[in-house]
Amino acid sequence: MESKPAGNLSIDGIHVDMEHLKKGEVNLGTSIMAALFDGGVILGADSRTTTGAYIANRVTDKLTQVHDTIWCCRSGSAADTQAIADIVHYYLQLYNVQNHEPPTTQVAASIFQELCYSNKDQLQASMIIAGYDARHKGEVYSIPLGGSLHKQRYAIGGSGSTYIYGYCDANWKENMTEGECVEFVKGALAEAVKWDGSSGGVIRMVVLTERGVERKIFFPDENYKGNGQ
Repeated sequence: MESKPAGNLSIDGIHVDMEHLKKGEVNLGTSIMAALFDGGVILGADSRTTTGAYIANRVTDKLTQVHDTIWCCRSGSAADTQAIADIVHYYLQLYNVQNHEPPTTQVAASIFQELCYSNKDQLQASMIIAGYDARHKGEVYSIPLGGSLHKQRYAIGGSGSTYIYGYCDANWKENMTEGECVEFVKGALAEAVKWDGSSGGVIRMVVLTERGVERKIFFPDENYKGNGQ
C-alpha cells in the first residue's frame, strides 16, 4: 500500500491538505448586494462558500431573515455572520414584544452595527441590511469590516464587489421599477460571479415590498452566464 504524508488525504484522485482545511476558516467568499426601487428593496447574493481554495458549499443561502420584512446579506466568516444574525433576530423579537410594534430597518441596522463595532477585533463580518417598513418604506444599510454604518440607495459587498463598481455605477438609476431592479441586481451579481473565483453557484434574491416577502432564484445554465461550478 502506498504511504501518504501525515495530514493528507486522497479523495477520488484529488489531493486534499487536511491540515489546511482544519486551519482554514469557512468563508463565504461572496458577492452580495441590495438595491432600492420604487416600492421596495431587493437583496441578492451568490451561493458559494469556500474554505481556502476548497468549495465547501455551492448552494449556500447568504440571505437571512431577521424579522418579517427585514433581511441581511452575509459576507466574511460564515460562523461569525450566522451568529450575528441569530442575535439580532432575538433582539428584534424582543423589541416587537416590548414596544408592541414591529421594528424598523433602522433599528435592525443599529443593532447589527453595535454588535459588529463592539466586537470588531474578534469578528470577520461584513453585512448588508435591507428591509421594508410602514414608516420608512424601503431602506438599505451596509456595515463593512470595522463596524461603521452607512445608509445607501444600493450597496455591494464581498470579494466579488470589487469587479462590479463600474457596472453598478453605469446601470443604477433612481426610482426603478421592480422588474428593472431585479435585472440590475441579477446583472451585477452575474458579472461578479463571472470574474470572482470565490463567487459562484446560483443567484438568490429576496424582494421586500408592502406585499411582504418574495424569494427568487436564478440558475447559471438558464438565466445568466456565470461560473456555477
